[in-house]
Amino acid sequence: MGQANYNAKRPGYKHFTEAERYKLEGFLEVKLQVPEIAKKLNKHKATVYREIKRGLIDRISSSLEELTVYRANVAQKDYQTKVVNRERSLKIGKDKDLEEHIRKKLLVDRYSPDAIIGEIKAKGIKFEGIICTKTLYSYIDRGIFSGISNASLWEKRKARKKKYKKIRRLKKKYQMPKRIDERPAEINERLEYGHWEGDCLKGPVKKGKESLFTLTERLTRQEIIIKIKGSRQSEILRSMNDLEIKYGPRFVDKFKTITFDNGVEFLDWESLEESSLWQGDRRTQVYFAHPYSAWERGSNENHNRIIRRFIPKGKSIAAVPESKVKEIENWMNNYPRKILGYKTPNELVLEVTKNRFRVLD
Repeated sequence: MGQANYNAKRPGYKHFTEAERYKLEGFLEVKLQVPEIAKKLNKHKATVYREIKRGLIDRISSSLEELTVYRANVAQKDYQTKVVNRERSLKIGKDKDLEEHIRKKLLVDRYSPDAIIGEIKAKGIKFEGIICTKTLYSYIDRGIFSGISNASLWEKRKARKKKYKKIRRLKKKYQMPKRIDERPAEINERLEYGHWEGDCLKGPVKKGKESLFTLTERLTRQEIIIKIKGSRQSEILRSMNDLEIKYGPRFVDKFKTITFDNGVEFLDWESLEESSLWQGDRRTQVYFAHPYSAWERGSNENHNRIIRRFIPKGKSIAAVPESKVKEIENWMNNYPRKILGYKTPNELVLEVTKNRFRVLD
């Protein structure tokens, strides 16, 4: 053998494909010997022998003679069955409690695979064995869990974060609100509790004017969802007034600042800043993101995307009862986040505020 053709590396092992099984069936029917078949299929002869054994079946010939023959469809069915049942030989196969925990979290609690594994490790939940996030995604991809596939997941693993450019807008002659560029470092770097991002989720106009006013706290990712009658300035102001009445003197510490997008429903920013309980006092500071820069309110936009899992675009918000809105809010505030060390927003709120604020029920 020439030096150019020499390779000391052992050839990799590959399973028979379905097409190769039908080729094998044809070669056997024309009485080819196993060494010759192995050469044609580029397989080791021992592999061919094992494959023939897998697909052997008894048949009755036209002369009523019993024959044992190889059938590709029988071998393929046997292979697929063993792939599905391979769970028993996997890391998770011996721990049915872990399997049931994962199944419940995926299908009932709607957790992502990463949230499931992260919560187990963060809270020290004990099982006989444990798998990593990558392995769990692999098991789901391969169909290891019966009844669970990628269709059971809301989304696949995230790609790399995109890079964004700031879009600046020229100042107009009239008085402008404060822009996001004017926010202090403790807000931008998420150093303290009480800084929020807000938006308005709208449904199809033909199915009702009801909308959702959403607020997301930047440090803890705590979420507040309020169903409003329409995406009007008066409805946003009424919701803010209701929140101030609910929290009273604590409002100014809980809602230090709010960063909105440039929607018309937030144009009455001066009224949003002014207290409804103590005349002349300012209850919060409003900032506005740059136009076409939703990424500047990334936490709120991400939460809006989560809400859309429960209320898809095109679905009437008017048809969603208040109880369902509250259920979505509770789910989001009790969902463990990787970015929070797999703590829930409610847990982190209690931790960072030292119980000064009541966690939303």
